[in-house]
Amino acid sequence: MVLKLYYDLLSQPSRSLYILLKLSKIPFEQCLVSLAKGEQLTKEFAETKSIFQKIPFIHDGDFRLNESVAIVRYLSRQYTLDDKWYPKESKKQAKADEFLEWNHSNVRLNCSTYFIVKWRNPLISGKQPSEDRIKSLTKYMEKSLTDFENIFLTNGPYILGDNLSYVDIHAACEIEQTRVAGYDARNYSPKIKNWIEHVRSECNPVYDEAHKFINKLASMHGEENKSKL
Repeated sequence: MVLKLYYDLLSQPSRSLYILLKLSKIPFEQCLVSLAKGEQLTKEFAETKSIFQKIPFIHDGDFRLNESVAIVRYLSRQYTLDDKWYPKESKKQAKADEFLEWNHSNVRLNCSTYFIVKWRNPLISGKQPSEDRIKSLTKYMEKSLTDFENIFLTNGPYILGDNLSYVDIHAACEIEQTRVAGYDARNYSPKIKNWIEHVRSECNPVYDEAHKFINKLASMHGEENKSKL
């Protein structure tokens, strides 16, 4: 049976796994889950798809697995995943894992929180956050972006050095998300801008395919801002 990926391209880790599977040419069935419709929140979904009721996740025959990082590690063992995406050599793999573990409570936490408070919550509730709240979230997010730049983009054009890997795709998808809420990290840091453009270039056309909806939402936000001028 072919591997099934359950995903929504509005989700950052969904995009990173989608890009990886496409580029690595691992055959997979695309199983779309609409976050906007709350398809993952039903009792039937929890019973038949994923008890976590979150995406992305995979079904590989009778085997089910959640969490994007766990999925990548599984793919590296179970399938012919090129070593460049997730290194097999112990020390290189440890450095990849170092970033993936650090990312949870830094870039992902702060970029996601900014996106949720600035864009998603107002979309649902119709209520805008206070200016002070946004300033505070921006401060924490930019601290994470500065740490990311100073810690992980110092040994070459990519996180692990000279070569693109899955951790770059994973990080770029997280950082791209804030564009929907009107914040583009490319404008915050020239180094981050250069790195994202390298990742995009090496992963295209799949990268742009995965970010088509994000790009559309970001463009809509830009048009809304222009209309207020």
